[in-house]
Amino acid sequence: MEQRILRAAVIGVGSMGRNHARVYASMPGVELVAVCDTSYTAASNLANIYRCRIYTDYHEMLANERLDLVSIAVPTKYHFAVASSVIRHGVHLLIEKPIAATVEQGWMLIEAARRQGVTLTVGHIERFNPAIIALKEQLDNHELGKLFQIVSRRVGPFPARIADVGVVIDLATHEIDILNYLIGSPIVRMHVELHRHLHQSHEDILSALLRFENGMIGVLDINWLTPTKIRELSIVGERGMFVANYLTQDLTFYENDSCHGHAWPELALLGVSEGRSIRLKVPRREPLYEELRSFCDAVRYGTKPAVSGEAGVAALEIAGQIIETGLREQPAARLIERALEVGG
Repeated sequence: MEQRILRAAVIGVGSMGRNHARVYASMPGVELVAVCDTSYTAASNLANIYRCRIYTDYHEMLANERLDLVSIAVPTKYHFAVASSVIRHGVHLLIEKPIAATVEQGWMLIEAARRQGVTLTVGHIERFNPAIIALKEQLDNHELGKLFQIVSRRVGPFPARIADVGVVIDLATHEIDILNYLIGSPIVRMHVELHRHLHQSHEDILSALLRFENGMIGVLDINWLTPTKIRELSIVGERGMFVANYLTQDLTFYENDSCHGHAWPELALLGVSEGRSIRLKVPRREPLYEELRSFCDAVRYGTKPAVSGEAGVAALEIAGQIIETGLREQPAARLIERALEVGG
């Protein structure tokens, strides 16, 4: 039976939106029919490459085009308005993370999509990183035994294109969603340090210590101040440590040699010693392609998306708690708070 061609569009063709357009245009069974951006130049440059129609008003695009699905890649403050309009037109949608500017808006979008019967998913792209998928499989198979600590590091140079949010919303939401995905345990306590060094109105560095209900410790190291891009996650357990590199898509296991032939709690008496390091075989794939393929499959077959709206709200809610805790806990944060109020 021949597959129905899905008609796709992209609203917002900045850095991320351009990539969405590229992937849709390359996917079998999908036709990129339109792109929309307030900048006619940006939209027309992209439309010329992929031979699709140009819009500068998403209302006009939604009224004129017969669409199956849309990617929304506009600044966070516009997510709610754009997504609400897409839902009203009965079009399935992927919203680049975060789902919305506030938790309340996120829940409103979820409810609107449910009433309208459309698929809503959130662009937490690292869920589709092969290294993270392989790590999840290892943890589900209890390859580390009892888990102790998880450390997420996402740092790099300052991105001038980000003006409406700080590192917590822009970067930490990636890691928060992955912590929820891998650990599946609520955070019961956190200590947070935030500061603004270079950004005009929002925090550009975050250090956070998290305590999970299951006893694990989490560490977040996030900033826009490091002159090289690092995207790495490590998780330590009784049998050793896994290190996942988001950029190279490598997953490496560092063995606790003392664990051979022994079970917990014997291990507590034996301690930890250095064993083998093993790089697991992980097939490399483009996470964005896998994300959009998964979204298209959910639309085509009426299945649940891999990343639900509820998962998007959960990540946003924790990010909000991190910001609130950081502003409350440190005197220097009052300066950030005032800057946030001024910056809107």
